[in-house]
Amino acid sequence: MTERPDQSNLAVVAHARDDLRVEAVPEPAPAADEAVIAIAYGGICGSDLHYWLHGAAGQSILREPMVLGHEVVGTVLAAAADGTGPAAGTPVAVHPATVVDDGVTPWPRDRANLSPRGTYLGSAARLPHTQGAFARRVALPARMLRPLPAGLDLRTAAAVEPASVAWHGVERAGDVRGARALVVGGGPIGLFAVAVLAHHGAAEIAVSDLAAEPLERARRLGAHTVFDARDAEGIAAYAADVVIEASGSVPGLASALSGAIRGGRVVMLGLQRAGEIPVEIATAITRELTLSGSFRFDTEIDDVIAALADGSLAVEPVLTDDYDVADALEAFARASDAAASSKVLLRF
Repeated sequence: MTERPDQSNLAVVAHARDDLRVEAVPEPAPAADEAVIAIAYGGICGSDLHYWLHGAAGQSILREPMVLGHEVVGTVLAAAADGTGPAAGTPVAVHPATVVDDGVTPWPRDRANLSPRGTYLGSAARLPHTQGAFARRVALPARMLRPLPAGLDLRTAAAVEPASVAWHGVERAGDVRGARALVVGGGPIGLFAVAVLAHHGAAEIAVSDLAAEPLERARRLGAHTVFDARDAEGIAAYAADVVIEASGSVPGLASALSGAIRGGRVVMLGLQRAGEIPVEIATAITRELTLSGSFRFDTEIDDVIAALADGSLAVEPVLTDDYDVADALEAFARASDAAASSKVLLRF
């Protein structure tokens, strides 16, 4: 008997640069410590776009077909056979990281996101690749699953993973209560950073971007001031106590340094390109700026889930578009237009 298309396990698979396909994949065959999840929503991340557009995300080069996706939420269809994790029927968010110690590289054991060979769902950093979760049904380790509180709908919960990235970045700046903050870059992560800064009690929040729509979204999230990213004079005059660089661009990093007050804190949340980049490091030295990197997240996911559930973290303006998984190619094209959209969701 031929399976009806609406019952097939459709997945979003990157085969090569410019070769993104929606195709049926085998039903999951879970290990004893894995649960089967019916994915409800998945958010398209910048790394997903890079695998589609360039066949690589930074130094992670696509060398075999890979199911994309790590920003996913859903419902447990079958609990893990070993008895770990949530029961069938539980709505869950997914923490997509796996801690891997290479046995050689020193790293702080209380910061799991810095494990030297850690893997992430939907990543080509290792071979074989770590398959992602953009599929109707997937098997995932029970340890990745976070039960969702009653009342937190799955669409809103689709923001958990990227909001956790932003939460980690803001907390890398230390206590921001009463601070004057600047977010450089109004993409999804930058907008989530605005929401987290508002949640954490920043007194004033400014955002810079090249396009008008992201700046309007930032205002809806609580930004008090917005700048055209080309307004170097205005950004420099803002003199922020805390700057979150979320663009991942060289001009954005320059704006972050210039926009910080003397003695201020700058968090580099946006991932810069590999290799050497020009940086006005003398500015950081003479102004005694504190520069901090920020990479993924760890236990912050639990705080984000709680804040989304009680309504203290507002993210709705970031979630701009929903597409059925069958229309994933259209969804990816929409997500690549940063001026017109922010976080684009796939419905499974």
